[in-house]
Amino acid sequence: MNALFLGMTCLLAAAAGYWVLGRGTPRPTGTWAMGALLGSFALGFASYAPLFENAVEAVVPHVARLLSNCASLAAATAVLAVSFQLNLEPAEAQRRIRLRLVLFVTSAFGMTALFTYGQMTHRSPQAYALYLLMFISYLGFAIVDFLLQAVRQSKSTRRSSVRIGLRMAAAGCAFALVYAVYKLTVLLSLGLGFHLIPDHSECSSLFAAPCVFSVTSPALAVLLICLGLTLPAVVYPVSQARRRRWEVQSFEALGSLWQDLSAAMPEIVLSSADFAEDASNDSDFLLQRRVIEISDGILALRPYRCRGVQEMAKGAFDAGTEEGAAAVEAAVVKAALAASKTGRFADEVALPSAEAASRKDLRADTEWLLLVADAYAHRVGRVADGGRPERVGA
Repeated sequence: MNALFLGMTCLLAAAAGYWVLGRGTPRPTGTWAMGALLGSFALGFASYAPLFENAVEAVVPHVARLLSNCASLAAATAVLAVSFQLNLEPAEAQRRIRLRLVLFVTSAFGMTALFTYGQMTHRSPQAYALYLLMFISYLGFAIVDFLLQAVRQSKSTRRSSVRIGLRMAAAGCAFALVYAVYKLTVLLSLGLGFHLIPDHSECSSLFAAPCVFSVTSPALAVLLICLGLTLPAVVYPVSQARRRRWEVQSFEALGSLWQDLSAAMPEIVLSSADFAEDASNDSDFLLQRRVIEISDGILALRPYRCRGVQEMAKGAFDAGTEEGAAAVEAAVVKAALAASKTGRFADEVALPSAEAASRKDLRADTEWLLLVADAYAHRVGRVADGGRPERVGA
């Protein structure tokens, strides 16, 4: 138990430190709220550890419960703050956050006052019942508030990592509601005098009643909410690294086609003076520039694109597939390049590729040109007499 909860405490505290101190400047929206969230969860996990509980209760008897409950309310408030800052306009987010902070401070102050009064009156049942009522009221309100926002936003977001993260957080809210219902049951049991649930039973197992409700459920809620809210931040740098790797590989794969086009038509190469100096090493910029230059080169070859070569290539390759259409285009481009060197215009100009015309963004354009470049280098052979490219292996 100590190893589990103290280990989670250290992990969450490290994550909180990263969000607050390691995010650089300017700090992203929600940085401080996320740091408060992770720090509150860290304190909550620490309060569940028997070692921590024994240490603090040696100073103030039974204070671990107050620390745990206040940490839970602080975490719930921070969760709402993160959600508001990410999903609402700044002015509306600040207004809602201020209201939740007032409710949190009021609840925490009231709980502390009732805890102190209960200690002075030898743990008055009435004081403890009011304490639980104040705790459950704000916690339940915050859980339902965030659950509704998480479900609503998960339906509208386009990023899969955000959608999955919000659904994980919503699942965490479900476990948190189980904990809130358990606390409400304790309150009703005390109010009606049934004493159905032991007031001070120590947990030796995470799966034994009532520990499964009092410890396991909130622990799972914390874990799922933390994972759900941090998943997009973890996935984003990974996806960016994969994107840059794809850009570099695509840039290199287009090299052979680009070299032949730029050698025949140097004017298609864009001037470096037209771009910012700090963009010269950016993979996105370099790839976009290469795609533009290749597209300009293919467009400049239009008078040399022979319809006969296109029809012959359609007979050699299956133009009904994407790869076949790319091979047809590569054959036309290779023949057009050969014709441009001799100044021989096409008797009948080949139609532009329908596949190329259907591409609407940089990535789609790049994926099409990658197929064309691969066919140009590996599937279409040398250009025979008459300007007709031979198929490799023919």
